[in-house]
Amino acid sequence: MKKPHWLEKEKLYSIIFESDTPIGRLFDIILIVAISLSIIISFIETIPSLAHTFKLVLEILEYLLTFFFTVEYIARIYCSPRPREYVLSFFGVIDLLAILPPYLSYFLPNARYMMLMRSFRFIRIFRIFRLFSFINEGYILMRSIQKSLTKISVYFLFLMILVTCLGTLMFMVENGEPNTQFTDLGTSVYWAIVTMTTVGYGDITPVTPIGRLLSAFVMLLGYTIIAVPTGIVTATIIDETKEKPKDGHCPRCDAMVHDEDHYCAHCGEKL
Repeated sequence: MKKPHWLEKEKLYSIIFESDTPIGRLFDIILIVAISLSIIISFIETIPSLAHTFKLVLEILEYLLTFFFTVEYIARIYCSPRPREYVLSFFGVIDLLAILPPYLSYFLPNARYMMLMRSFRFIRIFRIFRLFSFINEGYILMRSIQKSLTKISVYFLFLMILVTCLGTLMFMVENGEPNTQFTDLGTSVYWAIVTMTTVGYGDITPVTPIGRLLSAFVMLLGYTIIAVPTGIVTATIIDETKEKPKDGHCPRCDAMVHDEDHYCAHCGEKL
């Protein structure tokens, strides 16, 4: 028996994964509206007066949306040419996390607030309105951060050693003074982190002149150090934007491209 036309994988794929057709664009718009409604419901549920007044309506809408997202996720796996690749992809993981919270809430009540992760699915709006340049910039940023992880990790380790040393030094200066708040090394290191990152809660302050001088030094040091990760990522982004496609292939999806192309026709990558 032949499957109904709407159940054919190719037809279903064009509707769910593509927005080139009117019905595909309509599906994506419905999906965005459903995500928006789900997020609004999550906010309303945290307001006791509204949550109590509209409790039944909110529960019905939540069940309907959960059913919709579950069916959509199963349909994506069903019609995907490479289901495993989709499931393990960024969007696949986000789609899964979008449907798990309502089910997990039966065992972990606070898990329901993880539904706010559905907001990540708004990224699909770039594909709906063909904002390929924004998608391209997003991929460049992700690749730049990935390539900078080693340098940033070394910087982070150095920073942890530095705040530990500064916290210890402040503890040596302030400990034993009347009304001091530096009663232990943990508190002192916490102060060093807050001060160096220029957050400055003001909950812990030195009382001695030497302690205040050291505090001022840490503040100024924070301004010079905090910009280092930004510089690392910026330099990598500059290198990424200078890279050109090799051997006539798109650097992101590996599709064939022509010399006169400015964007990849398959994924929208800027060439």
